[in-house]
Amino acid sequence: MSTSDTAIVAALIFGWATLSARLERFDVTAPITFVLAGLVLTHGVLAPLGFAPSREVVKVLAEATLVLVLFADASRVGPQDLRADTGLYVRLLGVGLPLTIGLGTLLALALVKGLSVWLALLVGAALAPTDAALGAGMMVNPALPARIRRLVNVESGLNDGIATPFVLVALAGAQSGGSAGVGPGEAVAELALGVIIGVAVGGAGGYLVKTASARGWVAGSFAGSAVLALAVCAYASAVSLHGNGFIAAFTGGLTYGAIGGRRGERLVPFVEETSALVSLLVWLAFGAIAVVPAFDSLTWSDGLYAVLSLTLIRMVPVALALAGARLGRTAVAFVGWFGPRGLASVVFALLALEDVGRPANPAVTVITFTVLLSVVAHGVTADPLARRCGPAITRALAAAGERDTPPAPPAPPLPERRLIRRAA
Repeated sequence: MSTSDTAIVAALIFGWATLSARLERFDVTAPITFVLAGLVLTHGVLAPLGFAPSREVVKVLAEATLVLVLFADASRVGPQDLRADTGLYVRLLGVGLPLTIGLGTLLALALVKGLSVWLALLVGAALAPTDAALGAGMMVNPALPARIRRLVNVESGLNDGIATPFVLVALAGAQSGGSAGVGPGEAVAELALGVIIGVAVGGAGGYLVKTASARGWVAGSFAGSAVLALAVCAYASAVSLHGNGFIAAFTGGLTYGAIGGRRGERLVPFVEETSALVSLLVWLAFGAIAVVPAFDSLTWSDGLYAVLSLTLIRMVPVALALAGARLGRTAVAFVGWFGPRGLASVVFALLALEDVGRPANPAVTVITFTVLLSVVAHGVTADPLARRCGPAITRALAAAGERDTPPAPPAPPLPERRLIRRAA
């Protein structure tokens, strides 16, 4: 980007940071703000400023964001979270998510014109992950039982990483198109190598962080940077060895969280804050380069698919997966509806634009419109539905004899004072 583009982006981030709490009271979230900013800067009254992110910048930005999000989300899901409701997570991620991808793929083939099998799989897999951050108000609303909030949060933290292999295989298939390029078979081999490297890097990093923190070797001012570097190391190590860096970041985060324990989790917020900052730029680029072309080529069948993606394609698999879980109909319907499509879907769409090119346009159009519809629909309904449905869900859980498990206690602080005394 030019220096003027950098100045514009910095001013936008500063403006959002100073007004964010006020705007969020009116359900104006960061994705809505930055998508609109991207539109205004490229197709609105501010277009004469010449804001134009290059294709290279967009691709690097999308890849970096996906690495940080995959690692941070996975590392936040510790064994104590999974033990609380293991059966429910297995149902949603092991049954509901594959059914969502399969149903989404089949309906994409039936409804969306110009899609090959690989591009239909891309649509189904890219729109399967959920983004709980789009309903931040719901996630902290005490009216909704903590158990349901944790269920939505853990599902959101893991399903983007589980869906990523399907997206990458679909991209490889769409790219090859019968040519000698990297096809689905090679992509699967890269995924397997990425898993191995991610486990090795994340496991070693988690062990070292846990040991160093317990002995007071970690300076508080540099602790978060260590985990950020570990995420980058997992990705770069896999890419350099011809493995898949995204899967390495996800499995690295999972292994780091499992081995690092509560002390390791204490260092993750720095990575989350960095990924949150970078995600603002992704939403800005999304509004600048994807929204207008998507609306230019939007058809009624694309719009129908977007509506089905947020309802039938998500809610039916969730209902099937949670059948007999004793959560109550209201809770199942709430979890099914609250499946906002967000950052992961946007990144997958941007990667498709850069890797596949024009043949991916029909898939990107559907993904783009679905995400925009989700940003508005889920952003506006998350908090009101939590207030309205929360008491009914609480009563249903109590009637079924299911207790509402509270969140885990905070992680122990880093021994900063001991470090200061030693330095003195």
